[in-house]
Amino acid sequence: MGQHRTIAAILLASLIFIFLPSVSFPQELPYADTLPAKDMTIQKARKHSLYGGLGYGSNMIYLGSTMSENQPFEYGALSYGFNNELFITISSVHLSDIVPFIAFSNCSLSWNHSFNSWFDLSAGLYRYQFSRAFADSLFGSFTYADATLGIDWRLLYSKISAGRLMSSGQQYYLQVRNSRYFETPEFFRKKISISFDPYINLLLGPVLKTEITTSTSLITMTQQIINPWSSGAQSGKNSGGGQGYGQGAGSGSASGSGTTSGTTTTVTPVIITNTSYDETFKMIDVEFGLPVSFNFRRLTIEAEASYLLPAYSDDYFPGPKGFVILLTGVFKIF
Repeated sequence: MGQHRTIAAILLASLIFIFLPSVSFPQELPYADTLPAKDMTIQKARKHSLYGGLGYGSNMIYLGSTMSENQPFEYGALSYGFNNELFITISSVHLSDIVPFIAFSNCSLSWNHSFNSWFDLSAGLYRYQFSRAFADSLFGSFTYADATLGIDWRLLYSKISAGRLMSSGQQYYLQVRNSRYFETPEFFRKKISISFDPYINLLLGPVLKTEITTSTSLITMTQQIINPWSSGAQSGKNSGGGQGYGQGAGSGSASGSGTTSGTTTTVTPVIITNTSYDETFKMIDVEFGLPVSFNFRRLTIEAEASYLLPAYSDDYFPGPKGFVILLTGVFKIF
């Protein structure tokens, strides 16, 4: 279970929690039941702890979206722990080749408690504060909260985490993570050990499906045209005279006018585009990861390689896919 991890590894998980909200950290010391009574007394007296961390990642994936727009990032963090159960972590993130230097900051408050050797609970509240320059291009500031149930099956350690994105949409997420932690014996005068924690993480949440359809409509326009085609008048007069016992005269006139009309028809094709959105709660992605930690007395260095596989297809807004590399170093201040 979680207590099989070193305190440095616990805080390491706390520091990278800003990117992996499903990661919670156990609160017991490694192999606590095998420590001498004197050492246990010393450890219990240390209620306060402070850790600092630096990290690098090839891509920042958060709840099925890339917060760094598929570019590398670096971050620094400071974590304070009380009684090895309550942790406050503050961190700042820099995105490569982007100004300002600090793209966003995070402040998290997390609590965890082990009830026995196979059951633990944890909860956290996380605030992400973005620079105003990224409000339109990346993400706006938001708050995320979650609660996690941990069960040790001996062969596997399972965590079920339910979270809520506190925005106008009030989106909910569910994560199921199965891992198998193991650690090598200490070597180099018992100052160094290597630990492995391979895992499979399933993320479920709201998926917005975009469907764009196009159709062609014919617009017919009929126009009537009235034009005069002729106008005029004719007149005439005839007269005649002669000798005789009589006289006669005659005259006549004529006039006329006319009009004609016609119609013209125009047919114009028009392309109509319709966009519809359908939001459903379903599986977002599957992640396979292998963290490897080098544990020293006061320093832990962790390298993690993971592969993200989207569980849905969308031609217009595809989910992130591929390998992600994370490098993190945690130093114990006190």
